[in-house]
Order: sequence, then structure tokens, then C-alpha cells
Amino acid sequence: MNVYQTYDMGELIKGNPYVGRGIVIGKTQDGTKAAVAYFIMGRSENSRNRVFVENGDEVIIHPFDASKVEDPSLIIYSPIRKIDNKLIVTNGDQTDTVYDFVADGKSFEEALETRCFEPDAPNFTPRISGMLTFSDKLTYKMSILKSADENGSECNRYTFSYNALDGIGHFIHTYVTDGNPIPTFMGEPERVSIPNDIDEFKNNIWNNLNEQNKISIYVRYIDLKTGEVENRMINKNS
Repeated sequence: MNVYQTYDMGELIKGNPYVGRGIVIGKTQDGTKAAVAYFIMGRSENSRNRVFVENGDEVIIHPFDASKVEDPSLIIYSPIRKIDNKLIVTNGDQTDTVYDFVADGKSFEEALETRCFEPDAPNFTPRISGMLTFSDKLTYKMSILKSADENGSECNRYTFSYNALDGIGHFIHTYVTDGNPIPTFMGEPERVSIPNDIDEFKNNIWNNLNEQNKISIYVRYIDLKTGEVENRMINKNS
């Protein structure tokens, strides 16, 4: 096994009916930009009834049809928020937890020690999170909080810290594939290639996600010298 093997994002997800929600963080091949992608999928009508909405630096998930919302607690949240020189991306309202802890001078890890997997037995959906820090060099952290067993008895917490490398990113997602219950992501975030072109990156993910279950994707590139931001967003419900 080559531990330094880098995968193509499209090839990793192609043909997989359900990887759930996914976060990709890394740096473009030319080393000039940070790259972030977040996508959501859904199997139920409640989960599919969502769209991404931009609000300045923040991304918010709104119901597409408010009259059809059954339970907003686990599907409506802000997946992306910015504070100081940090960008936070998560698959739930722990975005706000991390934001509040950072604002209080505390760490990414301290914030997530107060959170656990989602209370949606029997799946116990993991909470996945990431945070980029822009300083002399780009660094980022990724986390997954998941059930220790099939009963949701305890929460196991895993954090991964990276110094960004040119052309390399890491991909973490909630599920391995579809199932009942849905099998939880296992192991380290997957090492993936990050192209220079934001549309190439966005299309490679979106076009290879399962057509029936994909809902929305948001991609952001940030110039590491100027701070200039480039965004792309697709909502299947439009």
C-alpha cells in the first residue's frame, strides 16, 4: 500500500450511492490558493428539501420548501463561517460551537470536546468538521465525532492536523456508502488532488455524486497572497 497515494475526487465517489455529507480542504497545485468544498446528499424528502444560500462570507442551509420541513434540527445550519484568520466548515450546528470557542480564545479541539455524533439512531451520523488557519503558512484541521458502538453508548473523537501541500487536499465524509443502518466513515481523511481551476474541481465532485441523492455543493478558493475569494455553488433545487 502506498500511504502517499493521491486520489482523484471524482473517481473516489463515482458509483457510490451515498457518501452523505463531505468536506474537502487543501491547496491548489500551483500553491497559490486554499481550496474548500462542502456537499450534502439526502435520502429522505426532509433531507432533500434544502438549498445553500450565501450571506457574505457565510453559507447557510435553508429549506427549499418551508411547508415541507418535518424536523429542522439536523438539516438547517450554517456549514461555513469565517472568524479572524480562520475558516470553519462543518456538517452541522457545531460550526457555531467552533466559532464561539475560537472567539473566546479557545481551540478547535476544545470546541468539539463539547459535541457528539448526531442523535439519529440507528445511524448515529458522525459530525465532521474542518478549520483552515491562514498565517505564514496554510494549515488545517479535520475532525470526526462518531459513535463508539452500534448503540450510541459513547462518542469517539478523532482530529487530524495538516500543513498544506501544493496540489493536495483531504476528504472526509459521513458514510462509507448506503446501508441500513448506514455505515460510518472509517480511517483517516482520504488524500485527494486539488486542481488550479475551481470549476474543474467543482464539476469533478458534483458530476460524480449520485444523481438521485445529491442536493447541493459549495466550493471556495482563497488566494493566499491577496485574500481574494472565488466561490461556486450548485443547488439541485433551484
